[in-house]
Amino acid sequence: MVYYHLLMKVIIIIIELINFIYTYQGVSNVMKIYYALPAAAISAILLLSGCNTGDKNANQGALVGAANSEAASKSNEDDFKQAIDQYREYVIQQCDAFVTETAKFTTAVKDGDIETAKSLYAPARMYYERIEPIAEALGDLDPNIDARDGDVDSAEWRGFHKLEQALWENNTTAGQEEIADQLLSDAKLLRAKVETVDIDASLLVTGAVELLNEVSTSKVTGEEERYSHTDLYDFAANVEGAKKIFELLEPQLKAKDSELSKNISERFTALEQELAPFKEGNGYVSYEKLQDQDVRKLSQNLDALAEPLSQMGTLLGV
Repeated sequence: MVYYHLLMKVIIIIIELINFIYTYQGVSNVMKIYYALPAAAISAILLLSGCNTGDKNANQGALVGAANSEAASKSNEDDFKQAIDQYREYVIQQCDAFVTETAKFTTAVKDGDIETAKSLYAPARMYYERIEPIAEALGDLDPNIDARDGDVDSAEWRGFHKLEQALWENNTTAGQEEIADQLLSDAKLLRAKVETVDIDASLLVTGAVELLNEVSTSKVTGEEERYSHTDLYDFAANVEGAKKIFELLEPQLKAKDSELSKNISERFTALEQELAPFKEGNGYVSYEKLQDQDVRKLSQNLDALAEPLSQMGTLLGV
């Protein structure tokens, strides 16, 4: 439509030129212009057609580029479909256990059974810590379940650490019934939402890195469990969650860079071996029992793993 209007303007200009020549130059010159008119009109048509064709080609090129990009994205998703499906299954299994163990913990809190509640606290949290990136992708669920004192407004603070403070610092569960019920409700909501949460390969890769970041920023410093000092449970669970993601993506990574894959695997093993001496029964010793050199070695092994793991996403193209 735009080109039609332009063509009409060209023809109008030519007609006005003829009228001008007729008025001031005479009929003979008008006849010269008259014979030239068809050629001028044809030239204008060809010129405008060329512009139209160029624009069409550009538009077609853009469409082809977008289609190719979409196809590449779809192919990438297909490449990781098995890993994504297996990770969702893993998350659901962890959530099922999380709800079950949280129910036991909150029941003990409401019953006023302090020692039982203390014994159930850290093991229940491990199921959550393994899949924390999923909870963080679901809005307020993570702060509602896992916020520490000072992370949110005091009037909104609830969840595990609120009960941790009551058990270890205040040594009472009086008045914590509503907090316990809300925690269990949040755990059940998390379980319901993981069925449909959007999981892609990028979330897996960033999730593995974020889990290690969690360890380095709060667990290895002893800040996470400031009242119970059960940080090593969280530490171990975060590492286990990151390792699960790596294991699911390992076949694709090995195909692209077998040396990096081997390096990451060895770093996981080294970190687990460094953590092993602090196991006690089915759990871990209090973080207060670690010496400065123990914390330093754990931190060094953690950094040695985090660096190659952070390269995984680039190599996998996600």
